[in-house]
Amino acid sequence: MPELPEVETTKRGISPHITGKTIQNVVVRQRQLRWLIEPNFENDLKGEKIESVERRAKYLLIKTQRGTLIVHLGMSGNLRIVPNNFPATAHDHVDIILDENTVLRFNDQRRFGAMVWTLGDILKHPLLRDLGVEPLSDAFTTQQFFQLSRRRRVPIKTFLMAGKVVVGVGNIYANEALFMAEILPTRHAGDLSLRDCEKLVSCIRVILAQAIEKGGTTLRDFVSADGKAGYFQQQLHVYGRGLLPCTRCNQTLQEIRMANRTTVFCPNCQQ
Repeated sequence: MPELPEVETTKRGISPHITGKTIQNVVVRQRQLRWLIEPNFENDLKGEKIESVERRAKYLLIKTQRGTLIVHLGMSGNLRIVPNNFPATAHDHVDIILDENTVLRFNDQRRFGAMVWTLGDILKHPLLRDLGVEPLSDAFTTQQFFQLSRRRRVPIKTFLMAGKVVVGVGNIYANEALFMAEILPTRHAGDLSLRDCEKLVSCIRVILAQAIEKGGTTLRDFVSADGKAGYFQQQLHVYGRGLLPCTRCNQTLQEIRMANRTTVFCPNCQQ
């Protein structure tokens, strides 16, 4: 599914095309996404001027003077800029029409994504208010991570992906960061030393920054806003490489299931 780098790539891709423009019309072809699109959605958005496009965790926040459109890409969703006369396909569920050359189109084959219009303080919205810190922000520190992990008897990979401590570290990048930090994904979070936490915080920052720079990880269902796929998959060391040789030591990578997610690690390099 699209993770933080893919969402950040999408944000950067669509922002120059839609910021400062006024929504002329909205076409909803499918209301039943993760949550039902409200009946007044089209009327609520029409006439709103887009002031900025931001990201919080894996949510895109399209802000206007009056409110915020929260967009989640779900498992397979993507946003693209297309001309007004560009034919819609079976999975093009929502068009936000800005002018004849600019339509923000939401495509979602599996319909696990969402579009939610809300007024008021966006950070107090139920979808956002309990989220952890942004991994590339100054608030994500070794000391903070170490203190929050104390006495936690859950696997460190599960702890990372919960979103309560740090946001946006999904399955792909949790696998990669733990490999880079040489930490087994099955280790209990509370067993990590301060040095372990320092390495892991640093590796999370590096992995995510690299992925954003490369345009995100190419997944089967993901395309960036301009239709070009990301290229970070060429640098993946463990994710998707179960039973292949480790890129460091050549030992066979192990693949297990944790919380119903594929987890790949090197039993030799990661301790």
